[in-house]
Amino acid sequence: MRINDILPVAPLAPAGAPAKSSGASDFQGILKDAIHRVESSRASANEAVEQFVTGENQDLHSIVLKTQRASLDFDLLLQVRNKVVQSYQEIMRMQL
Repeated sequence: MRINDILPVAPLAPAGAPAKSSGASDFQGILKDAIHRVESSRASANEAVEQFVTGENQDLHSIVLKTQRASLDFDLLLQVRNKVVQSYQEIMRMQL
């Protein structure tokens, strides 16, 4: 019997475990959603500031909250990006 004749055996997933899909597309989708949320948060904050400047909205409290949320969303996305880049660099330094 030759080694090439033996079929690879895939490990069985535990009962009730979710089926694996392609990890790259999941990560890509999560990243796109996060970027979209940050962009919509930024756009909402800019619109609120614009309305305040033109006199349409007098609620300064909600404007400050929207701008602070947009800032925090961006900072979180930036930190996630930094961790992804750091992980990539760590993987590239590994010796095989």
